[in-house]
Amino acid sequence: MSKKMHDIISPKHRAAKAVVLEKKVGRRSTGVKKRKTTLKPEVLAEAKKEFLERKEGRFPLKEIVAGAVVLALLLGAYGFLKLPKATVQMWPVMETVTLQEKVLASTSKQEPGALESTIPAHYLEVLKDASQEFPATGITTQDGKATGNITIYNKINPSTPFTLIKGTHFLSDSGKYFITLQKVTIPAATNKTPGSITVQVQAETAGAEANIGPSKFSIPKLNGTSYYHSLYASSNADMKGGYTGKLKKVTDDDLETAKDVLVEKLLQEAKDELRNNLDPNDVLLDDAVTSSVVASSANAKSGAIYDTFQQSAKVKVTALVFKKIDVEQFVVALAKAHLSDDSRLFEKSVTINYRPSTFDVQKKIITLNLDSSFKKYYYIDTLELINLFSTKSSDQIKQIVDQKYNGNIFELKVNFWPFWVRRAPSDQDRIKVDLILE
Repeated sequence: MSKKMHDIISPKHRAAKAVVLEKKVGRRSTGVKKRKTTLKPEVLAEAKKEFLERKEGRFPLKEIVAGAVVLALLLGAYGFLKLPKATVQMWPVMETVTLQEKVLASTSKQEPGALESTIPAHYLEVLKDASQEFPATGITTQDGKATGNITIYNKINPSTPFTLIKGTHFLSDSGKYFITLQKVTIPAATNKTPGSITVQVQAETAGAEANIGPSKFSIPKLNGTSYYHSLYASSNADMKGGYTGKLKKVTDDDLETAKDVLVEKLLQEAKDELRNNLDPNDVLLDDAVTSSVVASSANAKSGAIYDTFQQSAKVKVTALVFKKIDVEQFVVALAKAHLSDDSRLFEKSVTINYRPSTFDVQKKIITLNLDSSFKKYYYIDTLELINLFSTKSSDQIKQIVDQKYNGNIFELKVNFWPFWVRRAPSDQDRIKVDLILE
C-alpha cells in the first residue's frame, strides 16, 4: 500500500518562501509560467512584514567599519595638527657674587633706603616685677632668761619702809638667782602684818633650768645683817621663758643670692615674653638686647633673726628689632645695582648673614655688618628662542642655542611629544622654553 506525503509547512512559511522567491526572480522572467498561488492576501501581507523585519535587524558591519575608518582619519589629522609640542630646558651658567656692606637700622626710618644704607627698626620694652620667699642660712645662738613675779615682804621692827635698788639679787630655795628689773620700795609692816609689794624678776643666767615652780626667796647680800630675816620673798607661779638654742638669721650672702636668683629669673621671663611677641618676620639679635634692674629690696636686713625672708625685684629688658624682609629687599636692590645690562639676578640664591656692629639703646639705632652672596646668569630671551625653534629638529635647536649663548648654557634638553614627533610644531604656543635656575 503506497504512503502519501503531506506538506507540513505552514501557510505562513510558504508565503514567506514565495516572497523570497519573488524577490529573487522578480517579474522579469519570461517564458516561465507563473505558478498560481492559493495563499490568502492577509497571510501574504504578514509574511512580507516578517521578511522586512528580519532584513532590518541584521548586524550593520559595513556601516561600523566605514565609521571607524572616518574616525581614525579625523583623529590622525587632529594628532598631527594639535598634539605635537616641544619643551626645551636650559640650565644657565651661574656666577656667585659676594658683597659686604654696613646698614643702619633705626626707629626713625620707615622704609629701606639702598642709597642711604638704612632699614627701619622698632623698639621693644618689657618690664617684669615679682617677690619671692628665700630661706635664711645663717645660724646664731640665742639664750632666753626665765622671768616671773615675786612678792617681797617687809616685817622690819620697828616698822619702816625699805628700798631695794634695781638689780637686787634674790636666791630661790632651789639655788637659782633672780634679779629685780627696777628700783623697789617695800612698804612698812602694819601691826603684825608685813608690808609687801609684787615685782617682776628675771633669772640671772639663761637656760631652761631657771624655769622653776613656786618658790621661797632670800636676799643674799643682807646675810649677816638684822634685815636678812625681815626681808624675804615668795612666788605663786612658775618662772617661764628660760632656754638655750640655735636660730636662723639672715646673712649678707643670703640677701645677695636672693637678689641674683630673682633678678635672673625675671630677666629670663622678660626676654622670653619679648621673643614670644615677635612677628615671624622679625629679627632679634642677642647683641641688640639690653637689661637692667629697676629696683630690688628685701624685708629683712643682715643679721635679722628670720627663718625666711621676702626678696622683691623689678627688671627691664629692651631691644631693637628689624624685619628680615627689609634686609632682603636692601640686599636685592644692592645686588641688582652690581649687575650689568646682560645679567640677571637669581633672587632665590641670595644669602645674608648679619652681625651687630654698634648698638645705642638711647638713640634707638643699631649698625649691622652684612655679609651677603647671590648668583647671577646671562640674560636669555626665551620669547625670541620660541620663534627660532619653530619647525626645527632637536639638533637644529641645539645649534641655535650654541650660536646665541655659547658658554652661557651648561646643559640643554629637548623633548618632543608625542613619541613620533621629530620637529618642533609650527604653532609657537605649543613650544615651551624653561630656564632651570638652581
